Formats: sequence, C-alpha cells, structure tokens
Amino acid sequence: MPVLSRGRHRNPKRGACFMELASYLAGERWSDHPACTHPLLAALARLVNDNIGDAQRGQLVELVPSIIGLTSDDLRVDAHIALRCATTALPVAAAERQLALAVSVLAAEEMLARLDGRPPGRLSERSRAAMEQVPQAAAQARRFSRAARITEKGFRRYAAPNAVQLAVVGIVQACVPDPDPLLRDLLAGAIADCAALIQEKEARQAVTNPLPVPLS
Repeated sequence: MPVLSRGRHRNPKRGACFMELASYLAGERWSDHPACTHPLLAALARLVNDNIGDAQRGQLVELVPSIIGLTSDDLRVDAHIALRCATTALPVAAAERQLALAVSVLAAEEMLARLDGRPPGRLSERSRAAMEQVPQAAAQARRFSRAARITEKGFRRYAAPNAVQLAVVGIVQACVPDPDPLLRDLLAGAIADCAALIQEKEARQAVTNPLPVPLS
C-alpha cells in the first residue's frame, strides 16, 4: 500500500498523495485528479494532504475510501464545500485574510439561496456564528457583496476554488497551537457534507423516477 506524502508521485512505489491513493483504491489510472471524486473536493483533499504535518498525514488514510464515488455536477456541492471551508477558516485566520473569507461565506450562501429558490440574505447557523466572530470583516464583506453579483459559472470556476485555497492557507498560517487537527476535521466535514448532498439527490431522483415494476 502506498504511503501518503506531499506532492505528486510517478507511481505507487514512490508514495502517494491523498487523491492518488483514492485513484489506486478506485481501480482508476494512477492520478491525483481521478474521476471518482468531485473536482473541488479533490482539490481540498490535495491541499490538506500537502499542508498537514507529516505526523498527522497518516491519519488521513482512513478518510480515503469515503471520498471515492463522491461526484456530482450539482453546483450545491461546490457551494457547500466552499462554505464549509470559509466558515472553518474565518474565525482563526489572520486579520488580512478575514475579508476575503467573509466574502466567500456570503457568496456561497447567496448561491445556495439562489439554487434552492430561497430569499437571499439569510445565513445558516454555522455561517452566522463564524461571521459574528469577525464583526468588522463581516460588515465590510456585506458592503462589498451588495455591489457584486456572481454568476453560477463564475462561482464554480473562480469563487468556490478561491474559497478552498484561501481557507487552507488561512488555517495553516493561523495563530493556533496546532492547525493539523483543524485541517483534518475540515476535510472530514467536507466529505460528510458531499456524501449527504449526493445521497439526498439520489433519493429524490429515485422518488421522481422510480424503476419500472416488472409484470408477472
């Protein structure tokens, strides 16, 4: 079994990053961008793998099987990953990163409200708690967000990936005794969010389009 380590690896004998190990277990071609996982979730996994300490990286192995098969073209998945990342990092990030993370929280919440047909401006409990810990950045973010409206394409291609990148860097550089458990919990939480969303969508589709009952 390949050993987890930083970066890309040419083959399993040289080790593996989180997503390379996922491709190996899924029976796919050796790659850190396997088809078995949502691209944004895979990006988060690679960032966590490369930024967590060597002593803690081995503990990520148990999460690898749970990421296999989590893929969907539903933009809600991107929004929930971005929201999980931004709300996790916002309370601990340095002041110079808080505005960008707060804007990411509002952008993800706006996108979810739009996709779900809900009125904009209402925050989830998790988002509200994170924003309340950085009131100055939250106020600036609200002023900025009122003047900007992101498209669904722009959110998928730019805003959501930027939120993930900002969050991981913000956690790594935060003034906390040990960021590694926070990084692991972030990845585990994002995996759980994606699994719940994908299972919920599959359940709705099964109700809407039930399999035909064979005639006896």
